This record gives sequence, structure tokens and C-alpha cells, in this order.
Amino acid sequence: MILYNVTVSIDFDIHESWLKWMKEIHIPNVLATGLFIENKIARIHAEEEGGISYSIQYLLNSWDDYNLYQNKFASNLQKEYQIKYANKSVAFRTVLEVIHIATP
Repeated sequence: MILYNVTVSIDFDIHESWLKWMKEIHIPNVLATGLFIENKIARIHAEEEGGISYSIQYLLNSWDDYNLYQNKFASNLQKEYQIKYANKSVAFRTVLEVIHIATP
């Protein structure tokens, strides 16, 4: 499995509307590609002046699914995000290969 993580620092004054937009618009659009099997949003607890940071995590079954997402969908979805939040947020992406999952 592949974990596609997007870490975002969003200006404090718009973080609530940003979070609503992510939950109601952006993430459903990403999941509508049919390539992802799970999504999580986590708030990062660190002191930041003027902003709040979040980790947006998407789980895929394979590298093929990740590559298909990057080649076919990512550009348009990221462009939509940039138009709306370019001056109010900073984002970086990390791709991880899950090698082990344990449950109690």
C-alpha cells in the first residue's frame, strides 16, 4: 500500500472554511477518482505563528494507482486548490510505502 501525505499550513483566519472545503469538496473529488481506499485528516500540534498545520493522508493499493493519479488527476485537483488557497497556505507532499500494519 502507498500512503500519499499532503502537509498543509493554512492561515489561522481561514482554517475553518478551508477545513470545511476540504471535507465537502476537495477530498470527495480526490476520492471520486476511484483510486484511493481511505482518507484521514490530522491536525499537527506544533506552535506556528499565524497558521495551523494539517496532515491530509490518502491510502492507495499500489504504485500503479499512485502513478495513475499523478498522471491523470493530480494536476487539475492541485490547480483548483491553488486558485482558491495559493496565498493563504503552504503545502508539501510525501509519498510513503507502507511495509507493515499491526492491530491489537
